[in-house]
Amino acid sequence: MGARGPPRCGRAQRCSGSIDSGAHSPRQGFAWIPPGNYPWVITPMRSILIAYSESGRDPALSSEAMPTVADTLPDWIQMDDSYRPVPVGGVGAAALQGLPTDPPTSQAYVLRASIDESDLGRVPDQIGPGRVFADPQIASLTAGRGTAITCGTSPAVGDYQDVQAKLNVPALHAAGATGQGTALAIMDSGVNENHLLSILPSVNIDKQGSWQAPGHPSPPSPGRHPLGHGTMCAFDALIVAPDTAVLDYPILSRPGPPSSTWFSSVLSNALAAYAHLLAWWSVAFGPSRGRYHSLVVSNSWSMSAPNWDLPRSHPGRYQDNPNHPFSQIVAALASHDIDILFGAGNCGSHCPDPRCGPNMPFSITGANAHPDVICVGGVDTNDQWVGYSSEGPAITNVDPKKPDLAAYTHFLGSMVAGRYSPDAGTSAACPVAAGCVAALRSNHDQSVASVRRIASILESSARKPAGSPVGWDRKLGYGILDPVVADSRLP
Repeated sequence: MGARGPPRCGRAQRCSGSIDSGAHSPRQGFAWIPPGNYPWVITPMRSILIAYSESGRDPALSSEAMPTVADTLPDWIQMDDSYRPVPVGGVGAAALQGLPTDPPTSQAYVLRASIDESDLGRVPDQIGPGRVFADPQIASLTAGRGTAITCGTSPAVGDYQDVQAKLNVPALHAAGATGQGTALAIMDSGVNENHLLSILPSVNIDKQGSWQAPGHPSPPSPGRHPLGHGTMCAFDALIVAPDTAVLDYPILSRPGPPSSTWFSSVLSNALAAYAHLLAWWSVAFGPSRGRYHSLVVSNSWSMSAPNWDLPRSHPGRYQDNPNHPFSQIVAALASHDIDILFGAGNCGSHCPDPRCGPNMPFSITGANAHPDVICVGGVDTNDQWVGYSSEGPAITNVDPKKPDLAAYTHFLGSMVAGRYSPDAGTSAACPVAAGCVAALRSNHDQSVASVRRIASILESSARKPAGSPVGWDRKLGYGILDPVVADSRLP
């Protein structure tokens, strides 16, 4: 079957169609890491115990370890033995960046447990040697509804070819910036290769370099996931970087522990995926690893609702805690010269996602506000801020100047939700930006441009629409990214 694209419509023209708000009811959960050598994770509903690890020993390799630890926990905590312990390195925040790549020698692990929601008021800071951390629900970035400016119910504004024209993708490719030699991990719901091949000339999914969620009763093979959000994200990156290799990381396809009542994914799934990706990249296991000189990670998800987290008084909550295990493993990836991008979120003041809740003091939180990631807001192909794109400043204790940049969204592209439904939300803006970074990395690998250097050049080369504030602003960050100018300024 020949490649076919979505219907065309001009940049100034709004095409018919809309997208669903996808609201969900919030849930809560938690996780823990022991001081010293033993970290763990806990998620909601029924309680779970977490196996502990001695230095230099992987508890997953010991059949006796989990039952022994389970005997020491309160009866209202239940261990999730379907969740393989995640190695996170040595002791403390600094060491956490050192050894998350080598399970047999890792001194610290994260495990998962669950607790009845009615007992959340008594979630302790610590249980025995274990410190407790949040394991909130995470979800894709769904656009909110509204009128006047572009919102979730608005028709598409242009299409993917308009996006390519706005980014001057032909000039980028003429300069050799096509994504060749790079890998792009799509952390999402999974990718459908057949659909992508029906609308793109070619697609390279590295199945050996991809990941399958542990504990899934019958996980789809990489590239064989049901058509959905992850496929949209892959398409939106590939329209800029067609030669990058896609790594399929379906973190949103696996719900929480079997004993929980959550139907959405949880942060511990992302933690396990990040640990696997870091090991694959740093230890270079697997035959495909040697093909790439650069790795980019695209994340179109967040903890949308503040009440998915532990209370503000709890020291282990996620959204503003740089010592949370997931915040630490993000820093570990960045320290290995991996470019990480997150969508800003869809809690913008004009038409927020219904899950955001009323009166949110901060709409960019958690890893989306991490100082080592590029946080991406959204504009339509008329260079207008979309009303659902989360605004800065970010939550306290992280980097307040988020978003860093804006990229294009709300255009006809992947057709995963129907022929006239746009690729929307900062869910689309993030992979468009990630595709730009993968394209740039074709010409400028980490040996000549660090993660921070790439981010800095993208910020300084970004352009502001007429009438926008000079410098950083709360809606567009430093402006709309311009990869061709950025390419010209990189060594």
